Amino acid sequence: MENKKSGKKRLNSKAMQTLFAFTSLVLLLILFAIASPNFLKVDNLIGILLATAVNGILAVGITFIIITAGIDLSIGTVMTFGSVMAGVFITMWKLPIPVGVIAGILAGALCGFINGISIAKLKVPPFIATLGMMMITKGLNLILSGVKPVYFVDTPSFAKIAMLTVLGIPMGVLIFFLVALFASFILSKTILGRYTFAIGSNEEAARLSGINTDAWKIAIYAIGGAFAGIAGIVMASRLQSAQPALGPGYELDAIAAAVIGGTSLSGGEGGILGTVIGAFIITVLTNGLRILSVPQEWQMVVTGLIVIGAVYLDIVRRKVK
Repeated sequence: MENKKSGKKRLNSKAMQTLFAFTSLVLLLILFAIASPNFLKVDNLIGILLATAVNGILAVGITFIIITAGIDLSIGTVMTFGSVMAGVFITMWKLPIPVGVIAGILAGALCGFINGISIAKLKVPPFIATLGMMMITKGLNLILSGVKPVYFVDTPSFAKIAMLTVLGIPMGVLIFFLVALFASFILSKTILGRYTFAIGSNEEAARLSGINTDAWKIAIYAIGGAFAGIAGIVMASRLQSAQPALGPGYELDAIAAAVIGGTSLSGGEGGILGTVIGAFIITVLTNGLRILSVPQEWQMVVTGLIVIGAVYLDIVRRKVK
């Protein structure tokens, strides 16, 4: 009975947080639409959707990790690693595009798997383990690419992965929505989702109840890495190149999107819908400030303040509960 009550409270809390995030997004859209007539132009809206797709896929992956009370600072460079590996397979080794795509996703999953091993088995703190992976993949990206972009000029069909439009919507955006739906199903309807929340709520209690917490944490980090690999493929397809220096900083936007969407850094609470809304908030905010000619350094300041505010609201909400 008590478990049902706590579960109901968690659902109510998540619903309120999601509603708050959605209301904030609507207000931002109205504000920028009033401030600039260029904001609601079709090209700009499609640009917002495409920009959100990459950050959104990363944010969906890290949502699983943050719910376990973990963190992954490497997803930005792991994303780039996935795109570089796809470039190596497709342009350097002349293998079919599907093989390169699978290689990029598996490369991301492998990085996440190694992160999980370091954290679960070697007991390295998540911050340090993923910081190390960030440095490793940052170096590998430069080594494998020869310190220069890998262009997909001989495979123009690779661009269709992200840029082919279906009913006016780019494929990259549709991939993002499909990934979000798949992740939502996993988190809410499968044993992996239940164990993700259990580990984040109380890892020791989960272990004592018979859950192999180490194995599940490894799986969760591997899933986060796989999502980063998918984001890398979408990014490379959109740019028609794998940019080895790209990646650092993306992890911060992804974490911000998850936190703004209601995923608690303390673990045990979060949801994919809120993360998707959070990703749109980050992109709309950045795009709107850019249209209003706000300098990039001030854009970063505003985003940072919003993240701090979101974390503070989460702390207040937990104290009230």
